[in-house]
Amino acid sequence: MQFSKGRVRGGDGSGPSEGHHEARGPASAEMPGDVPFDDPWYDALSSGWGEPGTVAAPVPAARQGQGQGPEQDDDGAAAEVYLEVQRSPAFQEVRSRYRRFVVPATFGFFLWYVAYVVAATAAPGFMARPVAGAVNVGLVAGLGQFLSTFLLTWAYARHARLRRDRAALELRWDTQELTRGARGGAA
Repeated sequence: MQFSKGRVRGGDGSGPSEGHHEARGPASAEMPGDVPFDDPWYDALSSGWGEPGTVAAPVPAARQGQGQGPEQDDDGAAAEVYLEVQRSPAFQEVRSRYRRFVVPATFGFFLWYVAYVVAATAAPGFMARPVAGAVNVGLVAGLGQFLSTFLLTWAYARHARLRRDRAALELRWDTQELTRGARGGAA
């Protein structure tokens, strides 16, 4: 049976079936009669769930842990390729460049955020000090939090584009070529 906006259909989806209605979840106890149920995700049943007479799709042998056959050999060879790439100096350099930017940037931003929160709670007089008209130090510092977030995002994207993206793309192409070779040319 399939439900579609409150209509019950036959198993083949041909149309409404006469006189056959089933309870449809927790909302059915609250709604008497045949009221349309407008949850678009409610009708999306998992494979083999809720439909009588259907059998769940078989799980491939590799996922059942049986793993015999040429596919398992290909996967093992591909795994070795990825481990080899991970140990390579080029990959280590990309990771090192990433860490050299992210760790100090995260630490600096976290320190700036904690300083703002501590100043707001420990020094309310300082944060209330007027800067210009109704604008005070706390408002300027709060807006500075937003500005620093955007600046940090821009700096991260620029750093990635200038220092990591090309090397990571070359690694990706090399990895794909090595994987193709390990699988015997099959893509």
